[in-house]
Amino acid sequence: MKAGKLRLSKPNKYWIESSQKRYVPCVEDTVLGIVVDTKPDNFLVDIKGPNLAFLPVLAFEGGTRRNIPKFEIGTLIYARVVKANSIMNPELSCTDAGGKAAEFGPLKDGYMFETSTGLARMLLSSPMCPVLEALGKKLSFETAVGLNGRVWVNASSPSNVILVSNAIMRSEFLSGTQQRIMVEKLMDRLQ
Repeated sequence: MKAGKLRLSKPNKYWIESSQKRYVPCVEDTVLGIVVDTKPDNFLVDIKGPNLAFLPVLAFEGGTRRNIPKFEIGTLIYARVVKANSIMNPELSCTDAGGKAAEFGPLKDGYMFETSTGLARMLLSSPMCPVLEALGKKLSFETAVGLNGRVWVNASSPSNVILVSNAIMRSEFLSGTQQRIMVEKLMDRLQ
């Protein structure tokens, strides 16, 4: 049994959307992972799931045996889950379905924090999440949101990174209107 909101995708796909700390990998999820070990053929990546994920060294745009990326332990990576089931470790890729890098790959600078999976889904929802929309009208910043509950924020100044991060963390249980009001109050304090 699971508590949450019943969602429908036409014609007949139903699922329960809930907010939880534990992440269960699904194919095509975008995730933020941390490299925990390097092997000759792949990287072991922590994606907050039950098992570590594999990121093959060839799972990058233009990946060949001569062109192997070098990642140190602790590198933050934005990737896509390409294989996932309950008995094997998930497999990641840093390319989209067409083999292009798109937005995937290592994330430099910025700040990463953890949230619930429900907040991560809300940030990725369409139409655009009210807190991100309100912040985007006032500030210039970058975000990467993983369905595993990790969020990365980068901006031109540390104060902007802190403001955006705090606004996102506070927005989880607020309505759209409350999120916009909160952003206005935060911006007033900044000036």
